[in-house]
Amino acid sequence: MNNHEYKKYAQQKVSPSPMGKNLFFAFLIGGLICTLGQALLDLFSFWGFEKKICFTLTSITLVFLSALATGIGKYDDLAKYAGAGTLVPITGFANAVVSPAIEFKDEGFVMGVGANMFKIAGPVIAYGVSASIVGGIITYVISIL
Repeated sequence: MNNHEYKKYAQQKVSPSPMGKNLFFAFLIGGLICTLGQALLDLFSFWGFEKKICFTLTSITLVFLSALATGIGKYDDLAKYAGAGTLVPITGFANAVVSPAIEFKDEGFVMGVGANMFKIAGPVIAYGVSASIVGGIITYVISIL
């Protein structure tokens, strides 16, 4: 079977994706995650925390809830319906760190969890830190001019 025949065979076996439905659920679930974040921010603000602390507490809570949902297997169930809507940055990042950790837990904490936890999220962290350093240097240079 050559490449052309295989491509034709594969197209016959794959059903077309319902794009409208997928877009709707991605928008709905992503919006609900963001709404939850805003509700948490408002709740922490209502409880009297400083604005800067409210942002931190909201991020921590969203990461915790995402990691918990991944750990009990509910985040993947949600992702089946929401697709890209679950990739809202902070919850998707937490899921990307926790999923490999769970998958490799049988190999031990060091060589399993520790070595594999950041396979997906590691490049994001590395480039994020690098970009923040470059951004900080640029900001500093501009401020002294």
